[in-house]
Amino acid sequence: MKYLMWLLKAAIFFTLFAFALNNQQTVSVYFFFGTVWQAPLVLVVLVAFASGLALGVLMMMPRWWKTRRAARLNPPTAAMSENPSTMHHGL
Repeated sequence: MKYLMWLLKAAIFFTLFAFALNNQQTVSVYFFFGTVWQAPLVLVVLVAFASGLALGVLMMMPRWWKTRRAARLNPPTAAMSENPSTMHHGL
């Protein structure tokens, strides 16, 4: 199992590496007021992915904080943890 995960990680790395090598041409990204950014395509894709990832994490943070606060203020009682009907099994 350990070797299978290592092979999967290596396959993902080499796929992304080949993608980067195949997309080295310069592209122009046009912003407002005539601002232009010229960079390799793979860098533009990486910045777009990282921006989307960061935006998604930032959008989840308030709900995550609210859930943590509620869990901290209302710890589960022993009766709730023993009752199997209160378990949601990840749903």
